[in-house]
Amino acid sequence: ITQARQRKYKIDWQTSEIVKPKELGIQTLEQLSLKELVPFIDWSPFFRSWDLHGKFPTILTDTVVGEQATIMYEEAQAMIKEIIAKQLLKPKAIFGLFEANTIDQDDISIQKKGKEIAVFRTLRQQLKKREGIPNIALADFIAPKESNKTDYMGAFCVAIFGAQELADSYKAKEDDYNAIMAQAIADRFAEALAEYLHKQVRIKHWAYDSDEGLTNEDLIKETYKGIR
Repeated sequence: ITQARQRKYKIDWQTSEIVKPKELGIQTLEQLSLKELVPFIDWSPFFRSWDLHGKFPTILTDTVVGEQATIMYEEAQAMIKEIIAKQLLKPKAIFGLFEANTIDQDDISIQKKGKEIAVFRTLRQQLKKREGIPNIALADFIAPKESNKTDYMGAFCVAIFGAQELADSYKAKEDDYNAIMAQAIADRFAEALAEYLHKQVRIKHWAYDSDEGLTNEDLIKETYKGIR
């Protein structure tokens, strides 16, 4: 661990720009529409959950699994329409943006008006790597306390309520296929909500990239500014 810390990822904090969030503190999002989340869905993991491997949308024309993938995709679309029409699933999210500084090399101190309210104990990579490749910890990306700069960090939780109840309603009819389908769709909505929320933080609540104009494909490739 001592050697790993010596090989930490180094940032010049004296020249790095730190953007203060537009809205500090904790906020909840409960009036979200599933329709808003549909464009953020990454469909590739949906097919993997059925053991169909390939990237969306090319998987739909795959010579081996394309026909089956297309059928399942169309059935998923039909279920999503029903879920939205009957409000069978409810998306909710909570997030907070806080003052933060790295302490003790690997830990992140979360503060409110300069007073510590929590500490994240982050893990540092400890594999032996070739020369020039750092042993990274999340704490490396937050300005250390000794830099005398206030940095910032976000925390969030998203959930899709009603998924278990929906799956159970199909199981009660001995319809295991649609029970699994409902759970797979809820999983995609949960990830889509995380992607949607991250975008809202980037362009609105933190607003460090308010002019962002990325497609869903760009988001899947994580070409946005920042890490989640």
